[in-house]
Amino acid sequence: MEDKVKYEMEFPIQASPSLLYQYISTPSGLSEWYADNVNSRGEFFTFIWNESEEKAKLLSKKNGERIKFRWLEDEETPYFFEIRIQVDEITKDVSIMITDFAEDDEVEEGKMLWENMISDLKQILGSS
Repeated sequence: MEDKVKYEMEFPIQASPSLLYQYISTPSGLSEWYADNVNSRGEFFTFIWNESEEKAKLLSKKNGERIKFRWLEDEETPYFFEIRIQVDEITKDVSIMITDFAEDDEVEEGKMLWENMISDLKQILGSS
């Protein structure tokens, strides 16, 4: 199995961190922008897109700040994806920070996917 490459992205977003947290940490919030539908049972989340279904384990979450998942297919690996809310202490600007992993030749595709999903989230929030 090929090693995956870690990549990070930052998306400025005009929304309150508490509202944003609802969209990144709850099945109903995630199903608004991340997947067509999201279900959870305890620490296991099922993400559904069209006919495909992926399961992930919730690794950690910090209220109002971040959520971190590992796909079950990557269970024996160090790979994860994390969605984090960052607030600049001085300007109070809010950003969403994404940490994810992809195979070398899929990093650009992964970044484009995140850009599209965050764009959907911004539309839902009425953020520019």
